[in-house]
Amino acid sequence: MATMSYIANIERYHEHRKAIRELLASILTGVINEQLFTDPIALRQAITDIVSFYPFVEQIFTIDSQGIQTSFNESGKKTESYEAVLGKGRGRDRSQRPYYLLAKQNDGVVVTEPYLSMDSRNLCISAALKWHDDNGNFSGYLILDIDLGETIEFLMGDSSRRRFLPVFRTIYSIIVVGLFTVVAVLLYGAFHEVYIMITSSQNTDLHLKPFGIVIFLTLALAIFDLGKTVLEEEILAHKDIFRHSSTRRTITRFIAAILIAVSIEALLLMFKAVLGDGEHLIAAVYMMLTAVGLLIGLGIYVFLGARAEAILLRHRKLSSGN
Repeated sequence: MATMSYIANIERYHEHRKAIRELLASILTGVINEQLFTDPIALRQAITDIVSFYPFVEQIFTIDSQGIQTSFNESGKKTESYEAVLGKGRGRDRSQRPYYLLAKQNDGVVVTEPYLSMDSRNLCISAALKWHDDNGNFSGYLILDIDLGETIEFLMGDSSRRRFLPVFRTIYSIIVVGLFTVVAVLLYGAFHEVYIMITSSQNTDLHLKPFGIVIFLTLALAIFDLGKTVLEEEILAHKDIFRHSSTRRTITRFIAAILIAVSIEALLLMFKAVLGDGEHLIAAVYMMLTAVGLLIGLGIYVFLGARAEAILLRHRKLSSGN
């Protein structure tokens, strides 16, 4: 099953519509012949050959002039969802399907807009081609269904990287568990200090103890936010690495977590300096300047990144229009 989100698939489809349609046309015109309409074994062999070169192809079948399916669904995929459709489909009425309505009015290859497949539950596209024998007699329509997400990955050369996604997510999951474990330890230390501060009879440094507790909580907050960002960005949410906005969002969240931690630590050092512990005042000033520098740099990065992506999208629209 493709891992790209439906929105990302549709966006990519509109960007690469021409290439996708040309690819489907070349597949259909390259494989179609009279034997596919009369010999089930030839149809099964055809889909096997197609999938060996184009793994995004889901299934192939034929329909007659009235839109009735004349063959069984043939698929080259060996998964449960695809095995379930094998040996089915023959006799089904396809006369209201978009590919039949388009093919009926055209002699060349027709390609539908994306739709949600009832068999695989993925976004799919169907291509159809009307066929006449050597004597000009109508034989039927050859229909080809493809998985849109896998097709886009194939065209963009992203199929190999997708195979390693489970490994990447497993490693990220281990890292997230480690970060949350550190958060738990810091929270334990913070509340343990609170307990000691409340129950201890020696309160000589009572005015400084809250700062240590806040440092524990601040570190826990920063590390928790970091772990939450990794969990959401790399494990739970879909991430389109070909989108600059996706990378920019991740970097922005990481920098924001660091910025919050640095700002709070600088503020704590300044409070301690006001209460008499002035040896870290210069360090607090430098930390605050660092936070300001991070904030300015982050603003420039977000602004320039958004502007660059807008220019790139405008260029793609102009290119697709030509």
